[in-house]
Amino acid sequence: MDIINPSAQAYADKYTSASDDLLDKIEKHTLANHPQAQMLSGHLQGKFLEFISHMVRPNRILEIGTFTGFSALCLAKGLAPNGKLHTIELREADATTARQNFHNAKANDQIILHPGNALDIIPALGENWDLVFIDADKVNYINYYELVLPALNKNGLILADNVLFHGEVLENPITGKNAKAIHDFNEHVKNDDRVEQVMVTIRDGVMLIRKK
Repeated sequence: MDIINPSAQAYADKYTSASDDLLDKIEKHTLANHPQAQMLSGHLQGKFLEFISHMVRPNRILEIGTFTGFSALCLAKGLAPNGKLHTIELREADATTARQNFHNAKANDQIILHPGNALDIIPALGENWDLVFIDADKVNYINYYELVLPALNKNGLILADNVLFHGEVLENPITGKNAKAIHDFNEHVKNDDRVEQVMVTIRDGVMLIRKK
């Protein structure tokens, strides 16, 4: 199901500032070569992430789900001086690609890549976060959220991707495993008085969650 009218998406892309040359190259290479290329944030959402990061000026960013490194590079553009971005990727092949992209961007001093299972890695990082981007396996969204929220600074932001899950959350009843997990996550956040949130209908849906 197309959540966003394709013509509106193309119009928004047209009137959004261009990505830099390396991000453009990463996007084109991923779309042309990766069997799960639809997972890429892409130009419009990437610029959205970059803008959010510039507004927050985070000292510490956590990304759960690196993929090929596109979104991490977008988020890193808004880091405060001497800030760090930690990103976690389960699949070794994608971690290898992202590592090379970070090297090409000369961002190795800003971005720390952790290959492995985020549920094990997050508790061991020992950081307090200003900005968190969740874009990994949907069935663990609530687990990731509950792991990072205690370490999120006051007024810190969590961005959760795919919260519309290809429109499947609009079905009645919801039948897909991932769509059910995302719907449960959306309900979980809605009922959590520790935060306030806004769901933005960009791409596949992004929820912005602010810790009170």
